[in-house]
Amino acid sequence: QIFNQHNAEAPNLEQVFHRMAQMEPNLDHDVSWFLLPSYWAKTVVALISFLCFANSYDGDFVFDDSEAIINNKDLRAETPLGDLWYHDFWGSKLSSNTSHKSYRPLTVLTFRINYLFAGGFYPVGFHVINIILHCTISVLMVDVFSILLGGLQFSNKGRRLNLAPKSSLLAALLFAVHPVHTECVAGIVGRADLLCALFFLLSFLGYCKAFRENKEGHTFSVFWVLVSVILGAIAMLCKEQGITILGLNAVFDALVINKINLLDLIRKLLYKDKSLENAGLLRKGLLFRITLLMCGGASILYIRWRIMGTGPPAFTEVDNPASFADSLFVRAINYNYYYSLNAWLLFCPWWLCFDWSMGCIPLIKSVSDWRIIALAALWFCLIGLICQALCSEDSHKRRILTLGLGFLIIPFLPASNLFFRVGFVIAERVIYLPSIGYCILFTYGFSLLSKQAKKKKILAVAVLGILLINVMRCVLRSSQWRSEEQLFRSALSVCPLNAKVHYNVGKNLADKGNQSAAIKYYREAVRLNPKYVHAMNNLGNILKERNELHEAEELLSLAVQIQPDFAAAWMNLGIVQNSLRRFEEAEQSYWTAIKHRKKYPDCYYNLGRLYADLNRHIDALNAWRNATVLKPEHSLAWNNMIILLDNTGNLAQAEAVGREALELIPNDHSLMFSLANVLGKSQKYKESEALFLKAIKANPNAASYHGNLAVLYHRWGNLDLAKKHYEVSLKLDPMAPGTKENYNLLRRKLEQLQKKGG
Repeated sequence: QIFNQHNAEAPNLEQVFHRMAQMEPNLDHDVSWFLLPSYWAKTVVALISFLCFANSYDGDFVFDDSEAIINNKDLRAETPLGDLWYHDFWGSKLSSNTSHKSYRPLTVLTFRINYLFAGGFYPVGFHVINIILHCTISVLMVDVFSILLGGLQFSNKGRRLNLAPKSSLLAALLFAVHPVHTECVAGIVGRADLLCALFFLLSFLGYCKAFRENKEGHTFSVFWVLVSVILGAIAMLCKEQGITILGLNAVFDALVINKINLLDLIRKLLYKDKSLENAGLLRKGLLFRITLLMCGGASILYIRWRIMGTGPPAFTEVDNPASFADSLFVRAINYNYYYSLNAWLLFCPWWLCFDWSMGCIPLIKSVSDWRIIALAALWFCLIGLICQALCSEDSHKRRILTLGLGFLIIPFLPASNLFFRVGFVIAERVIYLPSIGYCILFTYGFSLLSKQAKKKKILAVAVLGILLINVMRCVLRSSQWRSEEQLFRSALSVCPLNAKVHYNVGKNLADKGNQSAAIKYYREAVRLNPKYVHAMNNLGNILKERNELHEAEELLSLAVQIQPDFAAAWMNLGIVQNSLRRFEEAEQSYWTAIKHRKKYPDCYYNLGRLYADLNRHIDALNAWRNATVLKPEHSLAWNNMIILLDNTGNLAQAEAVGREALELIPNDHSLMFSLANVLGKSQKYKESEALFLKAIKANPNAASYHGNLAVLYHRWGNLDLAKKHYEVSLKLDPMAPGTKENYNLLRRKLEQLQKKGG
């Protein structure tokens, strides 16, 4: 559908476009930079953006990737596709009190497609898609910057002209190689920001396409405005920031298409000037388009609100300390300090960290804190830019500065804490889109300096040096994102006061079996944050394994005192109390854990072990049965049921449970071994032998498997085979209990048989 522009009082939009190139100074005129054809410019940008992040292609799943991908059931084929629309980014129900309310179903859908094509959790495919997305976005930025810096004009054939080829190339290169983008590209979870940015830019380019000329004269297309709204909705379904493109499209329409002077408009509104009717805001078409954008945005937000529910996301003080401050002054000061740090990361992206929470940035609590200078510097720069954007007599300067500030500030608003509390202090990924505004301002500043500079080539070399340094920083930072160990250790020098950094380093070391080093980092995490219950829980676990039970009990008791609903800590406390033979307290701890987490199979398993130690066999079997109902693949619970029934002489029941378990977990060699023992005692030698051999094939170095098969052959009368497997068992474990005695008995029997035969 095409809406024709006919307004006698306002200049025709076609005339506006043709005047743009003639009346406004060309930004490229003063820029000493490379001039390349559009195709080559995009090729250069694509190659350089690929070079920056190519070394992340074979990285591991790191940090948040575990929760968003590996532990996210929405990626698996058994989860109905429809569930994606009612779950958050991490796979939790949006209606849950623990949900972060991050609604990104299209991003999760791409993860699911990655998982299905790869046939499992293989990170290479995930990383490759992220790299391709960033390269694609960087290429699109050439077109976007050509419009933002050079204006929107079409040829007689309706083809959009690039009026600032040098400036748009420089800005696109700045964007492509900015090190702050590493988290989005090298961290798989950053896919949300990349997809959001892709559709964000497509929405903007679609909106620009609405003003393409045709044979009937200049018109605007309602169809392309609606396409832009739909693409904005898709961007928001990838990440929340996507909705802000609708506001930016409106700003672009007012400033570039209708050339409104904001200061002039504000004056007329304040003084109720009658000439307001002639102002660009009331030109035919602009209000209609802005109404379409507003209605589209309101509809998108309403639908999201209906799906998400009214409850706010649940965050804790450690996630965002400033938002929990009692004083409005303290909150305002610290929010502004966070803004200044985000601005600094754009300006000087040298100190980068995967997590800025938990004491990484101590709160500013008084005006005597020297960090107030950062706030003053930020607002001095912003006010200066805003004044120039509003008051400059140069319309070209007003337009570029306003668009630069718009793209810098508007996409950042959802992360600003102004409308709702966010779950982070600083997140490098959320400045992926605002960096567009930074690149506009940087490029415009470079053009101003070039205009004044006598030796323009030196200035161009300096900018080239900045690009080269950024490329090197991207390569280095990408390598740090390849593994959790490198990523976590890189943060120690940036945020040494961040308890979460020390916790993650400790967890990584513990996972690799280096418990002594892990203890050191866990202790430091608890020292930095005495209420860090997860660090206490993990430290308590390691101490429990090292048999340092009393200190483990103290830590776990403190953890549940600080957070009474911490189910994992209650279970671990129960395990420690059980080891200390305080059975009643252990039982109480287990039931408290189950109270706070209804579906807790591991806790039922440990409760069953407690009951078995107390010879409460029925209670033990019931607890293990609960564990297998909640988690059918819980091998340990199945095994313990089989062994307990075997030991108590209930061979028929033990056999039934074993067969049931193997139907659910057919490749579990420990279950094969346990059932084989039961069948052997029931004199079902052939079936028992088959299971023993299958278990040995799966785990050939288990001495007990060979030893028990030897016992079966011994009973069955296959003495040569019994001798062979006794010898294999003793070779694998010379101290295997009972095996040596059985082997000696067999040898004596064989000797006796030889004598009789002789």
